[in-house]
Amino acid sequence: MSALDEKTIQDFDAQWTRYDDNDGWYASLDLFSDIISPLMSTSDLKGKSVVDIGSGTGRIVGMLLESGASHVYAIEPATGAFEKLKKNVAAMKRGGDVTPLNKRGDQWAIDESVDYVISIGVIEFISEPDETVKRCYDALKSGGEIFFWLCSYEGNELYLKFVQPLRKLTTFLPHFLLVSIVRILYWTLCLYRLVGKLIPLPLMRYLNVVWWPMTAKKRRLVIYDQLNPTYLKYYKKHEALALLEMAGFQDIEIHHRHGYSWSVKGKKV
Repeated sequence: MSALDEKTIQDFDAQWTRYDDNDGWYASLDLFSDIISPLMSTSDLKGKSVVDIGSGTGRIVGMLLESGASHVYAIEPATGAFEKLKKNVAAMKRGGDVTPLNKRGDQWAIDESVDYVISIGVIEFISEPDETVKRCYDALKSGGEIFFWLCSYEGNELYLKFVQPLRKLTTFLPHFLLVSIVRILYWTLCLYRLVGKLIPLPLMRYLNVVWWPMTAKKRRLVIYDQLNPTYLKYYKKHEALALLEMAGFQDIEIHHRHGYSWSVKGKKV
């Protein structure tokens, strides 16, 4: 793993240590269903063993348990975030069905083959993801499936013209200054959303369907999450497909979710 990836892990360690709670729409089964459909449904996970890559403080782990997963292996490399993850898992109704592992995506190992590997909004923060994806492939049973959710380049072109230059500043800012910028951007986005009710604007479906149902605190966290980590890649369609193709996955499907992200699924045969 590169020094760039190590720095990004440190960034997330600080982020998840500060923002360690999961509640409301942000952590709901309804949002999870929206993320994985139409390529998957929550019922697909019932009674299945699952690996969650990049568990953070356990938001997706809780969704997987609520979907009926029989066991979840929660992979989280950041030390402070891992402690928050263990604390949150212990408070979950089925926390005993979770095995937290303080390992990087390219280093973890388990003693069984699993039905699914899932990673929601994590792979785009890894500059060299090939070994992580290969490890996912090796951990799956024959016929097992992988599901990634990734930020997409397509649909975000105008947004990226703004955020990429901004990130050249924000990734170096201390927390208290970054929070101030996030608050300004938050109210700017609220105004943007109101204007979008009058005239067609890009990303309105995302803002209305995904972002707005969150609490104000979680909406700001979504903005913070885009500006804080050192590394972040917006995947083009062919790049998202290549992630799975190069690792050996077959029957690959891809969906442009709400016009701003990629959901991609493949099978180990």
